[in-house]
Amino acid sequence: MHNVGFAAAAGWKILLVGLLLGAGLPALFAVGIRAMAYGAGGDAEVHASGAPGPAPHPAGRAAGILCFAIVLAAIALGITFIVATGFGKTLSFEHIYPTLVDKP
Repeated sequence: MHNVGFAAAAGWKILLVGLLLGAGLPALFAVGIRAMAYGAGGDAEVHASGAPGPAPHPAGRAAGILCFAIVLAAIALGITFIVATGFGKTLSFEHIYPTLVDKP
């Protein structure tokens, strides 16, 4: 009976990571695209002739850049993990930044 509990606990962890990385990163990228569009103002919208569009929003641009930076960092960590495994190393998070260490 304990095996079912262990399997269910592991299943929830796998589901959570799958949702976070499988759907979360593309959703964060989409939020970044939307934030950049908000940050650019309303130049892409149709306006009456001679009417200025909405002003750009620097906070939207900063939020978009932050979203893209998080997505790129996740991609870089994923590639680093795959390459490190191929070289017989592992990715360690013992310090603030990830490091490559030999497998025990």
